[in-house]
Amino acid sequence: MRVTIPLGGYRPCNPVYPAFDELTAHRRNMDFSIGNPSGARNPRKSAPRTGGGSIAGWLMTAVAPFGENEEHALDQALVELGLGDARLIQGEGAMLPIGFEPGTPQDLPMGTLVECHLSKATVHSSGIASAGVAWALCVTPEGDECAIVSTMSHQGSMEECEIELRRNLQRKLGSRDLELRKSESGGALFECAVDEIEAQEGFHGVVLAALILPNSLNIGVSSGPTRSRNLGVSSIGGSLGGPSGLSGSGQSDFGF
Repeated sequence: MRVTIPLGGYRPCNPVYPAFDELTAHRRNMDFSIGNPSGARNPRKSAPRTGGGSIAGWLMTAVAPFGENEEHALDQALVELGLGDARLIQGEGAMLPIGFEPGTPQDLPMGTLVECHLSKATVHSSGIASAGVAWALCVTPEGDECAIVSTMSHQGSMEECEIELRRNLQRKLGSRDLELRKSESGGALFECAVDEIEAQEGFHGVVLAALILPNSLNIGVSSGPTRSRNLGVSSIGGSLGGPSGLSGSGQSDFGF
């Protein structure tokens, strides 16, 4: 089982990675300080892309509290995420590309076309807001491996946002009859990142949470298993390339 160690650049919901056990893991101390917007909040380094047909992705968050307007704050946050020079494709839907694996942050070349599952929350002059994103590695009732993603924005604290984010991820698992994959130690293969912004008087603020998939669009033509809603069978090479339809026991494992 592949296990990676998270780098700086986001606030994970829990320091245990990727195996997560909500009942036994210790909560980390949250840091709500705004910091200097010109400083490097998300340190990154170059890293080789994952080979062998897998699709690496990583979680990042960014806070930009001193925007002259919302668009200005959003641009500052994108630069802090490392996406200021990228061309973004906003990912929609719950299913991640077949072959998704957690990876380490990379410096992306200027003009790179990047798939990004993005959550955004905004403030102006007063209040707090938070944004989060989570992924989970799953298995279908037929034994096919896949991964899903969920995003959440919330006009409140990051603790509240995290709770709602987990609930949404559970609902997505249940509606697709998926079970969480387990690590060798028995923990769920799951990770989430949540961050919070506190408004500054007279300024617009934006908080972003993102799952960044820099090479998914290069391998998007590969086919995954096709699921039959009626027959409960699984085959490789479906015309749409990803799981479609539902089947199985209906007893999904939401242990995270």
